[in-house]
Amino acid sequence: MARVSTYLNFPRNTEEAFTFYKSVFKTEYCAPIARFGDGGCNPEQPMAEEDKNLVMHVALPILGGHVLMGTDAPDSMGFSCKPGNNVYINLEPDTREEADQLFNALSAGGKIEMPIQDMFWGAY
Repeated sequence: MARVSTYLNFPRNTEEAFTFYKSVFKTEYCAPIARFGDGGCNPEQPMAEEDKNLVMHVALPILGGHVLMGTDAPDSMGFSCKPGNNVYINLEPDTREEADQLFNALSAGGKIEMPIQDMFWGAY
């Protein structure tokens, strides 16, 4: 089923922010918090030991079926996270064809930060 969610990036305090959101909305995470050290990392880009416990992905249902998601995006991993570039709308259409159509239409004339592709966690 298609859905839209909001994805938030934080420099190093995603877990703190989502602990707060969880207390406000009185809901539980969709799955346990995934951490960068849990796997799926590129061996050609070694990770600093202090980054392994950072949040790779967290998802929290809030209101009306909407899911708030987040990740840590620290400078040490090449991110430049600051207010204004840390909020994304996540579209999950029903088919790859619809995903391609939406991506192509929305990115036309824009700057693509990451091309649409298969991801290691099974998403496209």
